[in-house]
Amino acid sequence: MRFLKKTFRTLILLLVVIIAIGVSSRYIIKEKFFPYKYREYVDKYSIQYNLDPLLVLAVIKTESKFDDDAHSHKNAVGLMQITVDTGEWAAKEMGYSTFSKEDLYDEEYNIKMGCWYLKRLSDTFNDLDLAIAAYNAGPTNVQSWLDNEKYSSDGRSIDYIPFGETKKYVDKVNTYYNIYEYLYNEEKGYFDADRIVELIKSFFDVHFLS
Repeated sequence: MRFLKKTFRTLILLLVVIIAIGVSSRYIIKEKFFPYKYREYVDKYSIQYNLDPLLVLAVIKTESKFDDDAHSHKNAVGLMQITVDTGEWAAKEMGYSTFSKEDLYDEEYNIKMGCWYLKRLSDTFNDLDLAIAAYNAGPTNVQSWLDNEKYSSDGRSIDYIPFGETKKYVDKVNTYYNIYEYLYNEEKGYFDADRIVELIKSFFDVHFLS
């Protein structure tokens, strides 16, 4: 019954998104479903770490839905859901002299550290999908998949992600990233029916088929 209720709510959400896109009501979608929250910090640290701010927004939406008080069963905290262990390590790498779990509840601190970590993973793997996968599953797991012919045929990209959660995570971040690009990229500001259908299909897939 809980599954049916959740599915029904998601279907209603999808219907609202479809209708809103269909009438080109970007304002509704931006405000209700894909907001540009914490713009000051997202823009500041995206520039500092050479990231696309729309990618950062997609990660935040996937991780916490912009809830700065979010806390997962894996002890991941805040907007970009940084675990305490990762936070402690990252703080040292970033030059902080102290670190506490409470720091991760601070919006600016969390976004800065999350952006730093995304940049670190991007530099390590030189591939967006690998960086996103590593943000979820950890760089050690991703590297082990690259080293295993069962999952990678060339050692540089992954043919198959063995963690279902991570596969869904990568798909969801990419879907949200594409939607953010469509909504906020001025060069793509025109109404593109084919693109909208593609985005809706991708949205549906990550919420119902993956």
